[in-house]
Amino acid sequence: MHGVLLEVKNVCLTLVHKKLVYNRSDEVGIVLFGTKGTCNELAKDIGGYKHVTVIHDIKVVDEGTAQALQNLPLGSAPGDFLDSIVVGLDMVIRKFGITKGKRRLCLITGAQELLRDPPEGTKEDQVDTIANMLKKHNIKMECIIFREPGVHHNDVMEENDRLLHQFRNRSVAKVVQVDNPTSLLGALKTRNVLPVTVFRGDLEVNSNFKIKVWVYKKTAEEKFPTLKKYSDKAPPNDKFASHEVKVDYEYKSVVEPDKVVPPDQRIKGYLYGPQVIPVSNAEWEAVKFKPEKGVKLLGFTDRSSVPRHQFMKDVCLFIPEPGNMKASLAVSAIARAMHQMNKVAIVRCVWRQGQGNVAIGVLTPNISSVNNIQDSFYFNVLPFAEDIREFQFRSFSSLPSSSQPTEEQQEAADNLVKMLDLAPPGREVLKPEFTPNPILERFYSYLDLKSKQPDANVPPLERSLRRITEPDPDVVGQQTQLIQNLSKAFVLKDNPKKKKARTQDMLAYTGAGDQAKSVEDRVLENTHPSTENVVAIRDSNPVQDFEAMLAKRSSSTWTQKAIGDMQNYIAALLQNSSDGGNYQKALECFASLRKACIIEQEPQEFNQFLTKIYERLKEGDAAKFFQLLSSKNISLINKEEAPDSDVTEEMARSFYLKREKASQ
Repeated sequence: MHGVLLEVKNVCLTLVHKKLVYNRSDEVGIVLFGTKGTCNELAKDIGGYKHVTVIHDIKVVDEGTAQALQNLPLGSAPGDFLDSIVVGLDMVIRKFGITKGKRRLCLITGAQELLRDPPEGTKEDQVDTIANMLKKHNIKMECIIFREPGVHHNDVMEENDRLLHQFRNRSVAKVVQVDNPTSLLGALKTRNVLPVTVFRGDLEVNSNFKIKVWVYKKTAEEKFPTLKKYSDKAPPNDKFASHEVKVDYEYKSVVEPDKVVPPDQRIKGYLYGPQVIPVSNAEWEAVKFKPEKGVKLLGFTDRSSVPRHQFMKDVCLFIPEPGNMKASLAVSAIARAMHQMNKVAIVRCVWRQGQGNVAIGVLTPNISSVNNIQDSFYFNVLPFAEDIREFQFRSFSSLPSSSQPTEEQQEAADNLVKMLDLAPPGREVLKPEFTPNPILERFYSYLDLKSKQPDANVPPLERSLRRITEPDPDVVGQQTQLIQNLSKAFVLKDNPKKKKARTQDMLAYTGAGDQAKSVEDRVLENTHPSTENVVAIRDSNPVQDFEAMLAKRSSSTWTQKAIGDMQNYIAALLQNSSDGGNYQKALECFASLRKACIIEQEPQEFNQFLTKIYERLKEGDAAKFFQLLSSKNISLINKEEAPDSDVTEEMARSFYLKREKASQ
């Protein structure tokens, strides 16, 4: 396994890094087999168990655990995985004895070396003995077999596979086989989540037919760890400091800013246009939708009528109530009948009493091929009408014949789409169950690096993660001809219309085109000056100049310059206005500025400017101008219009109260 030692190191490091975040009290030990030397307690006590080396004893996970995995040596001797399992089992028993707790062995091997014969009995007998010890001490085992594609299977490999699968048949081990470094990186489950039931109750087929079922989550999104705020105010010598940051909120009255409003005098308010509507908790409880807990069958439909791309959220597993034979028979009978008729069931689910929402989903039969595993159902949430987003794309048939693709171009595009298939017949490039999340893998790796080197930069992507995030060179290399055909089918040509327009611009710039211009063209130019080279807002058409400046974007600060110029122009208009003569033009500029600030995601610029304008105007002018703003529905930009808006309920309430006071 010399060629994939980097991936072996990475998957083990990921396991350690996650334990440092989630399970800091866990204890981990590391055993290598196939090493040149021998170092383990069994070899010292009774002899044998050669070429098995314990490089890290079982102890609480820390930085030393990760350091032990950094430089894995290249083994030069045959690796006997049965000896390594016995050494690992002995380490766990010596450390913990018969105490209760979750314990597991993780075996990563190529399983290609000939195992030594035991002193007594056969290798199968030795496996049975080890399996009995694992069961006795309640120890689970995970076996990951790495075999590169194209490796010739010989008698030794077949024997090793049979022995490892014997552990699985004894219900003490899980065995998976992978064939590439990327799958190896995702084969080991680095974080175990305890399965918890989502629902326990009746699957109501009708009022007289109910089946006792339990519902578990089959899949769940793995999210980033919760990053909390850290305080460095505690004394450096305080070992018991938690460094937690606690945030408290105070609510103060608008009328009396120095007075803190106690909780019993507060009520939630919601903006409805310029008004704030108070809604008490009692009123909320009165209008809340409170469905009854339960799962009801609505009916059956063809599997083809429920496409997979409509499945939402996580997948759940419906199983019959454990130990309930009648429930097992009922679930099995319905599931097998649905499978034979190619049907699925539509159900309505309310998982908890008092839950505020209802899930409509589909049950798909899951027929078991193993004797000791019962039949069950997979549950997927279906979208409601408002959840569906239909994207209507324009058809090529509506275009003129000159713009429609040829048969050669259509075939080349179809072949490109087929080439991008990650699951071609007979081979799946990135298997979901063996493909880790590259973002999380990179996060934990970089988190560990930053803990040691606070100023460290983000390192480049590792080889295995590049195979997930970048095009597979093997897939692309095999389809070179298709890519070349695509480039030949779509030839880039100059647009004659654009070329003609550039020529006319050059003639106009040199003056050669002045004689060809009509009187009408010159009048239009004088009435609407060209906005191509606008660098400031002019009185003739300030809104058009402002939009031209935004479209120009000659530098990264150009948008800020355009917004700042428009603010200054509006302020000058209002300041120099006599009897509101400039208010209408200022209103148009305000509307254009507000729209631009929403599009450019600069809501704070507009909100702060609108507040300052109110403070600068005299009382009579402020009342008149704000009446005009209200008539055009121009107000503060809220969070619904721009997520980065800094408008809070308190700020909006204060602003609207001031505006109403000015209007009075």
